[in-house]
Amino acid sequence: MTVVARKAASGLAKNRVGLISVGVALGFTGVLLLILGENPLEAADALYDGSFGSTEKIADTLVAWVPLTLAAIGLVVTFTAGMWNIGVEGQVIAGAIGAAFVAREVSGPSWMVVALTIVAAAVAGGLWALLAGLLRVYGRVNEIFGGLGLTFVAEGIAIYLVIGPWSRTGVASTSGTDPYPEGALLPTLGDLRVSPVALVVTVAAVVAVYYLLRGTSFGLRLRAVGQSMKSSHLLGIPTVRYLLAAFVIGGLMAGIAGGVRTTGFHGRFVPAVSGGFGYLAILIALLAGFKAKWVAPIALFFAAVTVGSSQLQLRLGLDSAFAGVVQGVLVLSVLFVQGWQARRSRRAGVQPPSAPEFHVEPEI
Repeated sequence: MTVVARKAASGLAKNRVGLISVGVALGFTGVLLLILGENPLEAADALYDGSFGSTEKIADTLVAWVPLTLAAIGLVVTFTAGMWNIGVEGQVIAGAIGAAFVAREVSGPSWMVVALTIVAAAVAGGLWALLAGLLRVYGRVNEIFGGLGLTFVAEGIAIYLVIGPWSRTGVASTSGTDPYPEGALLPTLGDLRVSPVALVVTVAAVVAVYYLLRGTSFGLRLRAVGQSMKSSHLLGIPTVRYLLAAFVIGGLMAGIAGGVRTTGFHGRFVPAVSGGFGYLAILIALLAGFKAKWVAPIALFFAAVTVGSSQLQLRLGLDSAFAGVVQGVLVLSVLFVQGWQARRSRRAGVQPPSAPEFHVEPEI
């Protein structure tokens, strides 16, 4: 079989897995809706209308799409390096804290303050991710546990800031800080909530990561590190440097997502500034197969389901939490079909793609 034929066969196999996964998810969700006495087509129409039914709803969907895409595209980098950056939620919070500090403390032209909030968010998220990387490399702390621990710390710092130094005058409440000055908020398109600045930054981030992983020697070496750290070290690749760089890049993206959430959505700092988007971004990266090109459309689907779920309750009487069921079913379907495909490959004597080797100790 020629190289072209092998690539074509691989592409067809991947598409088949995706199509089967979506089919299983839609079938299961449809059966569940029928059991609940609802018409699956009406539910799908309600979700679509709630997320794309008007210009305002499309804008709201894009507002959710931006942080999801930013966090997920950063995860693609760390997953490529073979690291499970489960602490992305904490990095989103750290980014929001950095942006909030600038929004509260820095005055000047709006364009300058907005630019500084994005930079501060990126730096804070990158440094928070670097901590997880340093714990992994030098402390031998598995990045899953280190990341989750740092997330708890970030959540604690967020609560402390809201009820302490950043509390509203005369109020000690976890509901949030005072609103930011108007000049610190991301500019929007007219009366719509979506910010053109956030959209441009997100698109630029997706393109940059795609090019970084596909068109540079850094990306080639990063993939080599993710496949085998020991072999990469023997070939002269500084594995520690690449691992830490991957964490920092992932944290930069997650931090910007947090900055966008606090200055472009909430308009103030709240403890739950992430809204669980960091954890949802992990599922998006998994569904994308760690491929940058699939992150944006998959994130758009999750954003549409998240935003459109309000119509399920208004039109069908279903709780909006049903959207989480749809998302969970899709993820489980993909994992099930991937496992089934891997088992078939093993029986056929073909080695399936491996997951990131988070258990391998890097060479120092």
